[in-house]
Amino acid sequence: MKKSLFLLLFFISSRLFAQNASIEGITFDQSANTPLEFASVSLFKLADSSLVTGQVADANGKFKFDKLQSGSYFIKVQFVGYNSFKSASISLSAGQKLNLGRLELTVNQRFLSEVKVTGQQLQSLNKIDKQVYKAEQFESAKGGTAVDVIKNMPSVTVDGQGEISLRGSKGFLVLINGKPVLTDAATILSQLPANSIENIELITAPSARYDPDGKGGIINITTKKGADNSTAFIANVQGGLPSIDDYGNAENQQRYGADLTYNYKKDKWDLSVGANYLRNDNAGYRDGDVFTIIGNKKTSFPSMGERSFDKYNYGGRFNVTFSPTAKDQFSAGFFAGHKFQDRVADINYTNVNTVLATGQVIGRSNYFNANTQNKQGNFLLGNFDYTHSYSKKSVLNISALVEHVALEGSTKNRNIEQRDTVQNTLSTYKNPLTGFRIKADHTLTLGKGKLETGYQYRLDQQDGDFIYSVKNKGNTNFVIDQAFSGNVKASNHIHSVYGQYSGKANKLEYVTGLRYEYSKRDLSVASAGRNEYLLELNNLFPSASVLYSFENSWKAKAGLSRRVQRTNNFELNPIPEREHSETLERGDANLLPEFIYLAEAGITKNFSSGSVFSTIYYQDIKNPIQRVNSVYADTILNRVYTNADKASRLGLELGVNYSPAKWAQLYFGTNVYRSSVSGLILNYPNPQKNSAWVNSINANVNFQLSSDFSVQGNVNYLSARPTVQGEDSRFLSPNTSLKKTFMDGRLTALLQWQNMDMGLLKSNEQRITTSAPDFYTTTNYIYEVDVFMINLSFNLNKLTKKLKLPGSEFGEKEF
Repeated sequence: MKKSLFLLLFFISSRLFAQNASIEGITFDQSANTPLEFASVSLFKLADSSLVTGQVADANGKFKFDKLQSGSYFIKVQFVGYNSFKSASISLSAGQKLNLGRLELTVNQRFLSEVKVTGQQLQSLNKIDKQVYKAEQFESAKGGTAVDVIKNMPSVTVDGQGEISLRGSKGFLVLINGKPVLTDAATILSQLPANSIENIELITAPSARYDPDGKGGIINITTKKGADNSTAFIANVQGGLPSIDDYGNAENQQRYGADLTYNYKKDKWDLSVGANYLRNDNAGYRDGDVFTIIGNKKTSFPSMGERSFDKYNYGGRFNVTFSPTAKDQFSAGFFAGHKFQDRVADINYTNVNTVLATGQVIGRSNYFNANTQNKQGNFLLGNFDYTHSYSKKSVLNISALVEHVALEGSTKNRNIEQRDTVQNTLSTYKNPLTGFRIKADHTLTLGKGKLETGYQYRLDQQDGDFIYSVKNKGNTNFVIDQAFSGNVKASNHIHSVYGQYSGKANKLEYVTGLRYEYSKRDLSVASAGRNEYLLELNNLFPSASVLYSFENSWKAKAGLSRRVQRTNNFELNPIPEREHSETLERGDANLLPEFIYLAEAGITKNFSSGSVFSTIYYQDIKNPIQRVNSVYADTILNRVYTNADKASRLGLELGVNYSPAKWAQLYFGTNVYRSSVSGLILNYPNPQKNSAWVNSINANVNFQLSSDFSVQGNVNYLSARPTVQGEDSRFLSPNTSLKKTFMDGRLTALLQWQNMDMGLLKSNEQRITTSAPDFYTTTNYIYEVDVFMINLSFNLNKLTKKLKLPGSEFGEKEF
């Protein structure tokens, strides 16, 4: 009996032991001498070449096959743009732990010339806290800016006003190569050439090591650089064909640009230089209808006229990295740029006054409002980084960034009635900003995971002068109006520390952490007196994410994090600005930041011809910041920033990448959510509440018709969205591009048809409507459609991976 039991136990243990062998290794880029992240690794039986299992290497190129039986195997490694790697025969004995070390892949020369690979590349990846998308799949963005790239991401939308949203939230944090950029997203992204972007990462449940800024999450943009011991150069030029419709605008629109990227990398040195210029004017007009009610008088002033933009920006970026030893790396970067925008709003108004009770007309007049708004800024910043690896288990990184921004602008506003100027105002401002950031991060391998800790100090300071002048009828000079003029000084100090632990247990990956932050906001306003506003906050920002991998390439994930949407200086500035004839705009010095809890859960699936993911998410928002209207005068609305009580979003997002054939690639992303906002607004007695379903669609299809010719179409659609006082209408932007390559792929010609309309689709227009018991306003903004652009790109050498050029830290949000 004992002998039989012993034999049974021996048999069972031997079978279990035989199943406990493993094979691991690292996928490696031979030319760059760096790990090759996310390569596809497959394990086959040697006898019949049948597939045993497969997986995708992690971000460090590591892979591991567990619970294997003894036997003979071989491994195959594949990655787009590289020659496949097939190992020699691998003999695995029972219980053996075999480490193959580096499996080195060589670059496929056809990839360097971009021939026959479109539609076959791995276009997206899903990780524990983010989705990663290759930028080059979006041909309609070539020659444009980062804005043209990210608007194709699932759950990312760009409306008619150029405002960017992530999961319905206009507030999110932008990273450039992992470095935070606390700026207005549209402004900073509009200065980054689309051609320099490698990947877009959507981090929807960020961990504690990231800044907690941005209620929608984080968008991280990684740019390109060259391989080791190489020189790489890319040049792009772009020009626009004449406008099909000038919308009656006084000036012809100009559209042209160029960008250059150069990278030299050899031994211990890595040098990167980039420069760009982009002129991108937009024709258009607006059609509006407004009425106000004061007492028993109703004033209606519908309007129509030009609303066009002259826009250009240029800049240069420089970065150098020096690695004197295998354990030390120094990096320094510099950016200088200029951004300019003129907005022309020449509007005809029809003013009708009626008695509210009877409808009797008691006054009527027609007048023309000539309005020009100019904004421009010079941006200078520099950054320095030092990284030291104490051992394989410990890394220290120290970085500092300094920025100075000189912003200035003006608004000229004239009301003309029967050729006589009845009102003439001029608003000017100069708003220099200075910012500083220093941080230290430490990473330590602890147990089977990784412990990350760090400290950061941030400071930004503003000293702005805002002057409002009026030239009354019959006078020759402008006179300063002290009630609308003044000085605003602001400083923001933020200290933060964090700790987080991440690891992997079998098929489960996890990250959990906590961030503590002390912030002090000090605002001083001198306008007909001086007022001081101080806000001090102590907050904890917890976060946690998990990812579980199933046998059949399915993965499930969940995440939770707390975020903050900080106020910017523009929203806080209480000095009124006469933006145009019917609007007086001001901030609120007592405005509170928003605090948000984000929760999500989803599934992903990778298959041979693509991938799919689906995520359900919830946002709980306290103190949501709203831009609302009230009546200032019979023909002027007062537009202010204020806090509502609460808001929420419950949504579902879906993304699909699918290649049904080698010559076709389909990408589809959609986001559907329920948006609700409520609270007391200004002095209105009753609480405001608005909620509705919102959906967006971003789709892209590419056909490689021959080795050197392809056609791509894409569409960006955003449905109507509720605001606390009304609704923003739907927005549609379809695009088509034709791509032809020459000189073995080194020269690319691209014809783009942007904002396709043909008089049928109502593309590139958006209506904004708000109302209250004493006013109603609706304005339809109509921008240029059927725009044709030609882009030429020359690649001396293919660029890959990250190019660490600095981006603006905070100044551009005030542009």
